[in-house]
Amino acid sequence: MPMTLQGSCRCGAVRFSLQSHTPVPYQLCYCTICRKTGGGGGYAINLGGLAATMEVQGETAVYRAEVERNGACEVSTGERNFCAACGSELWLYDPTWPDLIHPMASAIDTPLPPAPARVHLMLADKPEWVPLEARPEDECYDAYPALSLEDWHKKHGLWAA
Repeated sequence: MPMTLQGSCRCGAVRFSLQSHTPVPYQLCYCTICRKTGGGGGYAINLGGLAATMEVQGETAVYRAEVERNGACEVSTGERNFCAACGSELWLYDPTWPDLIHPMASAIDTPLPPAPARVHLMLADKPEWVPLEARPEDECYDAYPALSLEDWHKKHGLWAA
């Protein structure tokens, strides 16, 4: 059975809930977008959720980052949702994958299961001041790994079916 995730912003103006088969916060993303919009320890962690189950109370603002690819600048299809009042980053939605919502682990109020291993991704964008605290069981990638959120959870026996 999927796990119910309850989340909120810092000021409490936005509350949300959704069901997740992939509730383990294991992916640490060091890309410039995640680092600069999330304000974490030099990385951000998102989860996976079922878009059809998303319920939201309150007003959000949406930001679509500009991404440089092959010397050209384009606007990302990813829609990062923030609290319109306090600016807390809450979730990412990308119409490329319409069945999924990616809530930020930092916005989740529900106790989350600990990750037995972590994946450090987009290390090519990691600034020097951010220490890479990879454990022996962790995996590290300069870009995106091939293993999806779903595949990783199933590989580790953590899929919330």
